[in-house]
This record gives sequence, C-alpha cells and structure tokens, in this order.
Amino acid sequence: MFTKILFSLVFMLMSFAVLGQQARQDRVELQGADSLKGGIFNGQRITKLLGNVKFKQQDTFLFADSVYKYADTEILEAFGNVRINQADTVTITGNRATYDGDKRTARMIGNVVMKDPRMTLTTPSLDYDLTTRTAVYTEGGTIVDPENRLQSRRGTYDTNSKMFTFRQDVKVFSKDYDITAENMRYNSESKIVYFQGPTFIKGKQGDLYAEEGTYDTIMRVSDFGKNAYILTPEYRLGGEKLFYNEGTGYGYAQRNVTMRSLKDDVTIRGEVGRYWRETGVAKVHGSPKMETLMDGDTLFMAADTLISRESKAPDMPSMLYAYHGVKIYKSDLQGKCDSLSYNRTDSIMYMNRNPVLWSDNSQIVSDTIHIHMRNKTIDRMYMFSSAFISSEDSIQNFNQVKGRDMVAFFKEGKIRRVNVEGNGESLYFVLEGDTLLTGLNKAICSNMVLKFSEENKLNTISFLVSPDASFIPPHELKEPDKTLEGFEWLSELRPERKDIFVQRVPVVQPQPVQQQQAPKESVSGLATPSVRVKPVVQSKPAAPAKPPVNSQVPAKPVAAPGGTKLKKAGNN
Repeated sequence: MFTKILFSLVFMLMSFAVLGQQARQDRVELQGADSLKGGIFNGQRITKLLGNVKFKQQDTFLFADSVYKYADTEILEAFGNVRINQADTVTITGNRATYDGDKRTARMIGNVVMKDPRMTLTTPSLDYDLTTRTAVYTEGGTIVDPENRLQSRRGTYDTNSKMFTFRQDVKVFSKDYDITAENMRYNSESKIVYFQGPTFIKGKQGDLYAEEGTYDTIMRVSDFGKNAYILTPEYRLGGEKLFYNEGTGYGYAQRNVTMRSLKDDVTIRGEVGRYWRETGVAKVHGSPKMETLMDGDTLFMAADTLISRESKAPDMPSMLYAYHGVKIYKSDLQGKCDSLSYNRTDSIMYMNRNPVLWSDNSQIVSDTIHIHMRNKTIDRMYMFSSAFISSEDSIQNFNQVKGRDMVAFFKEGKIRRVNVEGNGESLYFVLEGDTLLTGLNKAICSNMVLKFSEENKLNTISFLVSPDASFIPPHELKEPDKTLEGFEWLSELRPERKDIFVQRVPVVQPQPVQQQQAPKESVSGLATPSVRVKPVVQSKPAAPAKPPVNSQVPAKPVAAPGGTKLKKAGNN
C-alpha cells in the first residue's frame, strides 16, 4: 500500500514538473483536478484527470469533468461539461472535445454552444483555431444575436473581425424581414449582411432580390447589384444597381431599369428609376419607355421622363405622367405630344400641348385630346379646341373635317361615329374608283355627325344646323379650295417603332439619397385633369356641352370614298 502511494506521488510530481516546464514554453498547463491516474489507452500512455479538471494555455482555459492527457504530446481528450474560454471573450461548451496544444486547435462535439459578447452559435460540432480565433461548422448551425437569428448548413466565424461566412441553405430571421440565400457573410458587430449569389429578402413593406450586395439589418438599407429588384404590392422595380431604404421607403435603381405596375400590367424601362413608397410615386428617366397591352397589341410610349403614381386613397386615381417629347407607337396607331397623363383607374389618357394622332392614312390634331378605353380597347375620344381630322386618299388629296370640339365613338376598337360640336367645316374629294377625281364636296355647318362602315369608311355626313354646302367639279378646283384653314399634314413627325428605342439623354449617375417624398418636378404641371361634362349626341340642333375626360382614339380616322352621302338634320 505504501509503495502504491509513493508511486502516485512521484508520478504526480513528475507530471507537474513536466507541465511546468511546458508552461514556460507556452504549453498546456494543468491547473487542477480532483484526482489523477496513469494508464494505457488505445496503446498509448495517458494521464487520466478526473473531476473539476482545468487546463490553461496562454489566454485559453479548458474545463471538463475528465481529461485524458496523452504522454509526449499536447493532445487532450476532454469529456463531460467541456468548456473552453479564450481571453474572457469567447466561450465554447459541448459534450466532448479534442484539444491540440501544438496546433492550438480544438474540436468540440455534441450540443456545442459558442458565445461571445455579440452572439450565440449552436451546432452539433465545431472546429476552433485559437491562433486565428476562427470557428468552423459543417453540420448546420444557428446564430442568435439581439436582432437576428441566422441558420446555414456550413459556416465560419472570425471572432477578430466578427464576421460570419455562411454557405448552403442560409436563412436569416428577424421581426421585420426574412433572408434566404446560398452564400452570405454577416458582421455581428455592424449587423451588415454581405451576399454573393441569389438572395431573397422578404419584408413587411415588400420583398427584395439580388445576386450581390449588402443589407444593413439595423437601418434596413439595401445596396444591391446584379439582377436586383424591389417587389411591393404595387410595383416591381429592378435594375443592375439597386438602393432601397425600408425605413423611409425610398428606392433607387440604375442601368437597365424595369418598373412594372402589378395592378394594370404596365411596364416602364429606362436607365434611372426612383420610388417613394409613402406617396406611391415611381419615376423613370434616361430614355424611358412604357409598354402595355391595348386592343390585343402592345402599345409603346417614350418620353424624357415617365412617372407612375399609385392610389393612396379611395378617391385618388392611379396615374401615369409622361413629359416631355412624348411619342406613342402601336401597329395601327401612332401619336406625339409634349406631355401626357393617363388615369389608370378610369382608363383615360390625356394628351396635352400640340397632340397629334395617326392611323393608317389619317391624322388627328387638336389642342387637347382625351382617350377613353374600356377593357384595354378604345371606346371614345374627345378632341377639345381646334379639332382637325384629315386623311390622304389614293391620289394624294387630303379629306378634311374641322370644328371647335369633336367626339369619336368606337365599337370593338373601330370608329363608328364622329360628332363635330361647333364651327364645323368639311372638305371631301369624291373619287370614281381609286384614281379618277369627280369633284369636291365642301360644307360649313355648326354641328355635324359622321358615320362609318365596318371597314372604317365614311358612309354619311349629317348636318344638324343650317348647312352651307357646295360641290366643286374638277375643272373649277383651285389650290386654295383644296385645304381648310389651319390644315397641316405632319407625316414627318409620325413616330416609327425604332423612334421609341432611341437613346434620348446621357445616363445619369446614381446619387442615392434617403428620401421619402417625391420631388416637386416629378408631377410638375401634370395634375390630374378636371372632368368635363359629356356632350349629349342629338339629331336636332343643341348647344354643345363640354365633353368629359373619357375619350378614345379612332382605330382608323375618317376617309371619304366616292358616293359619300350628305344629310340634313334629322336624317342621322
């Protein structure tokens, strides 16, 4: 018995002497244990330390219920309530651990929890490098900090830079948003997310997507690139570069910008886009182009600036504003004006300042034109002040109708009737076949009604108030007789499809500003037009009332084939 006790004391003294020498060389140092035993384990001599075991190496401490210390190595096998603490800032706990003092690495297995002052990481297993202060997990991990909970299949945490690197099935959860990604980095100090690859951010105010960029989880500010977009209940705004502040609701997109209104399927493209969530305003400039379906065809529109405003109140319409140099192109309809506004709630388009419309061989001019659509098909068109319709016939004569105001009515997108309201004048060339001129019908009448056939050909003209009509044979025609006052053929201004896609202005470089309200210029001079009273169509003379803003563009302006009938009041 005495021999056994002596052997144990000698062994203990030798162990402490060896460990003391190693400690002076930054080796692992035994700080304490309830008991110590020597033995052979897996063919290697070990020292078994049992109960409240504590080791130290430099600024690192290891605690466990029991530890195997392998002879002639710096390897420790720790079991039960294992805890590693480095510099009083990083603590790792688990069921068991392998600690290599030479390499200064630790592998923790079973219910692993890693903590520092800013976060807690849980994972089934963890490898930790004490020199670089970097942790790696490969079996799935969850990180929790005061603002976020993050999950991924694999990950790395650098405790020096406070940077996490996540890979595979990455998810971030908070009270305001959820993030899904394949690869992502996260700074637990700044709370900024860095991502590379497809990333979705789902928030209460809308969703975001990008394939590279950053997201500040505290300020809720996104700075995205590569196929980025914002998705709100009203819009999808995307571009190669995207900035969005969820707090203020301000978004900024640059290069290959696409803005789509989800309510009525209107798409606007350009080089720079801005969005203000609180006002529901989105603005696109840098050669912007709009496209939407109309009469089963695509309608294109171009201008210097396009602005969309969503309804924010029951009595507030959703609007689209276009200015300046507006051009419209559709396969059977083209137009231009200085500025345009489109009431998307009521499907009314207002063309302002020198509007002109063309369809086939016909042209419509007026001070203001209002186009009313129903089910994305033209229903009515109102022309206010100095209204003028002209069309070129097969031998290059121009049939003309003018008046103070006009209203055109459509059925299934084709013109059926035009009412001339005040100061009406008409001039039509009568042809035999397509090549022989037989004369000119000329009439003056306050109010007129023009009716059209299924083929958009003029059938009859009804004069409602004391007409003054005359017929001029070809041999009596003089040049002044061939045009009405104010006539101008503007075919050189007629847009082609390629004109819609011409680059208009240099691309404006982005200067993101955390802004909430739309700038004053966004809707300057483009307030929602006031509604005018609809005219009443009558067969008897009546004082013309001002028409409403509900109008539509004729599918085919008036043409005057030979045999056009002239009717007096009561015959329409």
